[in-house]
Parts: sequence; structure tokens; C-alpha cells
Amino acid sequence: MNEKNPKKPFNKNPIVVFAILVLVAMIVFRFFSPREGGSFLDGRGGEKKEVSYYELKQMAKNKELESVEIGQTMLKASSSDGKTLYIAKKVNDPTLVPILDENGIKYSGFSESNFFSEVLSWLLPVFVLIGFWMFMASRVQKNMGNGIFGMGSAKKLVNAEKPNVKFDDMAGNDEAKEEVVEIVDFLKHPDRYTLLGAKIPRGVLLVGPPGTGKTLLAKAVAGEANVPFFSMSGSSFIEMFVGMGASRVRDLFDMAKKDAPSIIFIDEIDAIGKSRAAGGIVSGNDEREQTLNQLLAEMDGFGSESAPVIVLAATNRPEILDPALLRPGRFDRQVLVDKPDYKGRLDILKVHIKAIKPSRDVDLQEIAKMTAGLAGADLANIINEAALLAGRANKKEVTQSDLKEAVERGIAGLEKKSRRISKKEKKIVAYHESGHALISELTKGADKVNKVSIIPRGMAALGYTLNTPQENKYLVQKHELIAEVDVLLGGRGAEAVFLGEISTGASNDLERATDVLKAMASYYGMTDVSGLMVLEKPRNTFLNGGRSGGEYSEKTSEKLDTFIQTTLQERFEAVKKTLSEYAEAVEVMTAELLEKEVIDGERVREIIKEFEEKHNLPSRLTPIEEE
Repeated sequence: MNEKNPKKPFNKNPIVVFAILVLVAMIVFRFFSPREGGSFLDGRGGEKKEVSYYELKQMAKNKELESVEIGQTMLKASSSDGKTLYIAKKVNDPTLVPILDENGIKYSGFSESNFFSEVLSWLLPVFVLIGFWMFMASRVQKNMGNGIFGMGSAKKLVNAEKPNVKFDDMAGNDEAKEEVVEIVDFLKHPDRYTLLGAKIPRGVLLVGPPGTGKTLLAKAVAGEANVPFFSMSGSSFIEMFVGMGASRVRDLFDMAKKDAPSIIFIDEIDAIGKSRAAGGIVSGNDEREQTLNQLLAEMDGFGSESAPVIVLAATNRPEILDPALLRPGRFDRQVLVDKPDYKGRLDILKVHIKAIKPSRDVDLQEIAKMTAGLAGADLANIINEAALLAGRANKKEVTQSDLKEAVERGIAGLEKKSRRISKKEKKIVAYHESGHALISELTKGADKVNKVSIIPRGMAALGYTLNTPQENKYLVQKHELIAEVDVLLGGRGAEAVFLGEISTGASNDLERATDVLKAMASYYGMTDVSGLMVLEKPRNTFLNGGRSGGEYSEKTSEKLDTFIQTTLQERFEAVKKTLSEYAEAVEVMTAELLEKEVIDGERVREIIKEFEEKHNLPSRLTPIEEE
């Protein structure tokens, strides 16, 4: 980084300046103020001698004095021979003047102050007030940024560095890396493009779910190009004072221009780039709008082809950004940094496994299959969590069991072995989870079972069935959504069939099943409730923000409620029928759960297969759908 404007010590510590000014003022005041030894002489030389008031009065009576000068607090008298100047403290004595008149001694008054001391007596309090004001302003400045009350430079809020991150250090985002490779090449060899008349994109918007590596990708671009990297969060631009955000935008771009070629990275740009039309005719936030306007202006007129400055920004809410920000010439490109597929997860796990000591039994392929739908940050946390678990158990290496436990902890929560539940509740949980597991394996389109446990986890779960999809799904068919509903109803169905009474354990299952059916009717157009008409719109694509409330008639709302209620009941009856047909398998599964507390997916499938072979039933175990 260029340090063209190093901070001076006085600018950094204004209180030092104040202290020096006060010290100088005191010295000057002391120098010009009258002292008891005689600062204001009458021009005569001679010895100066301090005497008491009584002695001076006696000398006046004995006519040993030639003249006396009377001040506010002291007396000065010259001896008769003019060789000695006597100085005494003044006493409130009205008899002194008559004595001087009686003995023919000259007397006069004098002022103990002068012009300089009088001026300082007025200015010194002003200096103190100014110094106090400077001190308080500096305190506020440190807390809120440069300038009075935080209004000013953004230098303290900008993280300026030259990252060491390379593309080899990140995995699982091959397509995103390919999109930004040419930016790296342009920063390294701008002449190669300018000779052809090509213009590099001024801005690249990185969009995707949280934890997918948007910030890491931006750092890797700067690291590969070996250029300065100026990063700042979108929320850092916004303060309570109008105009401060715009000032910080200018400062950020000025810093980048001085070190061009360089990269500016704005994280969570939706904090300042929200669409100005979102608030209707009357906009709601003047400071945000001014900051956005300044950003638009800077992106229009900064940088040059020989010394380029490229803006990278990240967001997981691209749908709310202002259209003016996304037009060509500003953010020319949008690069999707999505959750990794199986190969990407495997590559990410291989990168992070280097930081720990794995044992020979570690199978990253199995872990990659168990973690479908997780982002890179989740995978990094799983590896770290596995290392912590191994360390807690005083192991020398991280084993496969540690990794599996870390996956389950990340998905279902911390295992609560200390939570004591009654035998009755344990039995209810065992039947409940067995119902989920059986329906998962017998329903076409459902995710297969990886593990079933009745050990409490997390804040509320007394047991869980871990269903792990073999791969990320980008499209879901109607029968797969129905299968999801069936699996969710499997727990309640098992309670009704085998215990004869239902419990509160299925509350979350019912909520999720209702949401699936509501989405089928109101968003996916898969039912007769509204046909192909969409009743609700998606919201927060990458944040799982659900859908915004739709505007539809009361009649349509009644049809929607009826559809959800009727379908839930139909699927519940179908699930209970399947559980009744496979009752013996459920009983075996429940008995093993009560004995061992945990069984894996392979054992679940063995129990079902043994039951079908015993009763000469055609296998209903559904294979993984490939086509």
C-alpha cells in the first residue's frame, strides 16, 4: 500500500497539542506577572531586600526612606541613599500614608499587572475550553470514524491487504472461478486487452447462499493477480448522519485509485444497494440513497484501462438490488457461487482435511454423500468439529466416527446423553422414528435412511431419522413432494397404529408437511386449487426466506385450506395402511432401537428385506432414482 500521507503525531494525539499550549501559556504568564522579588523596578539599581511591613513602617518613621510605591499587594521603598530597594507585603493599615506625609516621604501607586498578563487572564480559560472540545472530538472520532462525530474518512473502516489466497486454496466453485479468471488476466496484462479495444467489466457481483465462499473467491482474485485488495462491509457506509456514507464511498475509491491496479470488495452490498423503488413514491432512507447515488457515480467514472480498479461485491439478496446498480457499465456480470455438488464437496473436504490428522479409515466420499445441500463453510466446520471431538476423546488421529458424529451434530444438534426420559417416552420415540424410517425406504422418491436414533439431540428433538439425499436436487417432481409428506407423517402414523394414541412429538413434522402442500398449491401450480396461477411469490432466494403473502380471494383461500386438510388426511391414511402391512418389521426395528438406541440405514433395509422374504412379499424397497 502507498503511504503518501503518513499521520503526524500531533494529528494522532490532539491532546498533546492542548497540553503543550497550556504549558506555554503558563510559562508566559509566569514570566510577565510581577514577582515578590521585584519585577517592576523604578529604574534604579541597588540591592533588593525583603523586609516586613513593620520594619518598613519603622524606617518611614525614622526618615530612612526617600520614596514609597504602593501596589495592590506589596510595597516598594527606596532608601535615603538610593542604594537599597525594600520590598514588603502590604497590610491594610490606614496610618501609613499620614506617617509618610509627616516625614516628607514621597509616595505613589503602581499597578502590579501589565498588558500581557491581563490578556492571558482572559485567553487562558478560552484555551482550556478549546482544548477540552478538541479532546472530546478526538474521543468521538475514534469511536465513530475520522472527523467530528464520525463524519469523514473511511480509512479506519477499510481493510487494505494483499491476500495470499489462490484459486488452488478453494474448491467446489469451478464454474465461478472460470468466470473470474479473465479478470485476473486483465489485471496482470491490461495491454493485451486494450490493444484489441476490449474493456474489462468494471464490476462483478457475486451472488449465492451464505457460506459458499464469495469473500474467499474475491480474495483469491486479488491473490492471483497480486494486486491490493480493499474490502469494506456495506453496513460500514451507513451512519445516522446524512452524507457520511457518500463521503466514505469517495474515500474508498480514492484509496483504490492511488494503488491501481487494485480490487475493491464490498461485502453485503444489499445494505446500501437496495432498490430505491422499494419504498414507493416517498423513499425511506435519505442516507442510504445518497450513499447509493455516490456509488453509482463513482462506478461510472473511475479507473482507467492502464491502471484499472475493479469492484467485486457479494450479496445473498440480489432480488432487492437497485436496477441502476446492475446495469452494464457498473456490475456487468453476476457470478453464481452456489452450494457445491458431490464432487465439489469432496474437493472441499480434501482441502480442509489437510489441517488435521486423519486416520487411515477416513472415507471422505461417504462424508461427501452425507452432506448434500451443505455449503463450504458448513463442511469446514464439520472437519473442525471432528478434530475437536477427537481431541476431547484424547485420540491421536481423527477417525471416521468423529467425522460422522460431526455431521450429525451439524444437522441435528448436540447429542444430549444426559437428558433423562422415561421408558414410556422412549418407547413413543422409538415407534415414531421407526415409522419415519420405514416410510422413507418404501416410498418412491423419498430420501434414503442413513441413521435412526432415539438419543435426544439439540434443543427439542428426542430422536431423529437422518435422511441424506445422494445429491443436490435442483428440480423436484410432484411424486417426490408427496413422498416427503408421507415420510413426515410416518412418525404420527406409527404412534396411531402401534400405540393407539398420538402425542405432541409430530408437531414439527405436521408443520413441514403443511408447508410442502401449501407450496404445491400456491407456488408450483401442481393442484386444482388455482390451476397454473401462482398465488405467492418467492422471497430471499438464497436465505430460505419463504414466499411473500399472496393476494387472492377468500374463496381461493378456503379452497387452499380444504386441499391441505384433505390431502394430509388422505396421505395419513395411506401411511397408516403401509405401517400396518409392515407391522412386524416396525416392531423389530423398535425393539432394536430400544436396545441399542441407534441403528444405521443398512440395518433398516435388512429388517425390511427379511420381513418381505419371510412372508414372500414382493420387495417394496425403492432404489435410488437415476432417471
